[in-house]
Amino acid sequence: MIIALIRTIILYLFIIFGIRLLGKRQIGQLEPSELVLSLIIADLASVPMQDFGIPLIIGIIPILTLLSISTILSTLTAKSIRIRSLLCGRPSYIIQDGKVLPDEMKKNRLTADELMEELRLCGCVDIRKIKCAILETGGRLSVIPYDKEQAVTAEQMNINPIENGLPVIVVNDGHLIKHNLTDRNLDVPWLNRQLEKNGIQNIKDLFLLTVDEKNNIYYTLQSNKAS
Repeated sequence: MIIALIRTIILYLFIIFGIRLLGKRQIGQLEPSELVLSLIIADLASVPMQDFGIPLIIGIIPILTLLSISTILSTLTAKSIRIRSLLCGRPSYIIQDGKVLPDEMKKNRLTADELMEELRLCGCVDIRKIKCAILETGGRLSVIPYDKEQAVTAEQMNINPIENGLPVIVVNDGHLIKHNLTDRNLDVPWLNRQLEKNGIQNIKDLFLLTVDEKNNIYYTLQSNKAS
């Protein structure tokens, strides 16, 4: 029992380390070669986990080999356009100038229902308003509407909005994240004054509190009341 536990933990940590080499991607964003690598590694790891007669190193060596190959291929794809196209494929135009391209859809095995679903997820329901829609190599659909259909920006309206900056979490589920408070050049007495101003008795009463670059706070109490 102890041996099974130790072998499983070692293989799990080793695989986690290997998967980190793929970068921070979601499953739907993996390139075909990366997806195949993940499936093979999972299959290789399951064998030494279940069969104690197989030395652990026998499971680690092929996984390490595959990760090494993946690293080499990643380097080559970064330097060579031809290799990148071969391994990762190329983006395909599915919609161009408001018209669907059936041949491209058939080549990528994309059905009309799947296309409409992707467009809805992108907030586009009228194909005629789309300048182009590109099926990326990771399987995601990038939709670019005509310029006249895009949202008006503050710059186009000659408006100069106040930039509050990116909020950071200062209190997370009743726990103070002190280094985030320090990064904002603030301290605990300042935080206590803000809590007192908003009628909060104890930091433990907070589920979430954020502070932006203008020192504006947003908080949510444990009782789901927000401000």
